[in-house]
Amino acid sequence: MGRVSESTRPLILVSNDDGHASPGLHALVAGLAPLGDVVAVAPETEQSATSHSLSLHRPLRAREVERGIFGIDGTPADCVYAALHGEGRFLPRWPDVICSGINRGLNLGQDTFYSGTIAAAREGALRSIPALAISADTHAPLEPIAALAMRIAAALLALSPRPTGRATPLLSLNVPRDWTGEVRSTRLGLRVYNELLDVRTDPRGRAYMWLGGPGVRHDPDPGSDTHAFDEGVATLTPLLLDLTRIDDGGLTAHLATVAQKG
Repeated sequence: MGRVSESTRPLILVSNDDGHASPGLHALVAGLAPLGDVVAVAPETEQSATSHSLSLHRPLRAREVERGIFGIDGTPADCVYAALHGEGRFLPRWPDVICSGINRGLNLGQDTFYSGTIAAAREGALRSIPALAISADTHAPLEPIAALAMRIAAALLALSPRPTGRATPLLSLNVPRDWTGEVRSTRLGLRVYNELLDVRTDPRGRAYMWLGGPGVRHDPDPGSDTHAFDEGVATLTPLLLDLTRIDDGGLTAHLATVAQKG
């Protein structure tokens, strides 16, 4: 397989969950090109809502679709894992930043738990690589979003080397359809889905199921990504790698004490 040649320019790894043929991925690759060498390693097919799953129980196959763009028949996290640990098979050196997207659809609120787009970025951040996940309304124009992602990636590159002890940046960018041009730092909001398990019967009389309802809503919540989105603002939300809850009011310590008495 080919690879980008050795260079002193920054190396940017791109992935997504929509697949290597996604227009969003190609727009992002083109938009990031002025910053440095760009290599994309992305799924062969759409992997939306696969979250951070790794394919541990089957082999994976990879191919170079075109120069600097690789397809792997796995999840977004598989793609970034393989790229980082492929010993030169995909990347000529360790990447300086990871960008995932541009996702066709939003990843607001608790979407972050399900999103393969964010998981690809998170897989890099877990290896101390600054990471940005980019998502957008399905009708939003791609070029301005790619340009916005490039500016944020450039700012992340300017942070290196990071001071000892500073957490690795893991950022989620969401851009609405009618973007005002404003970018706002936000926290995660709350989206309420019409949850549904649709059970049907196939021609042989066996039951099968479709997950997920037809719609989603959210309430006004100033400071959140959902609220800013309603105002036409692009949202930049910092995400945590440490999921430990600190403010549980001593509940966990109490439960641990009760449990050990047994």
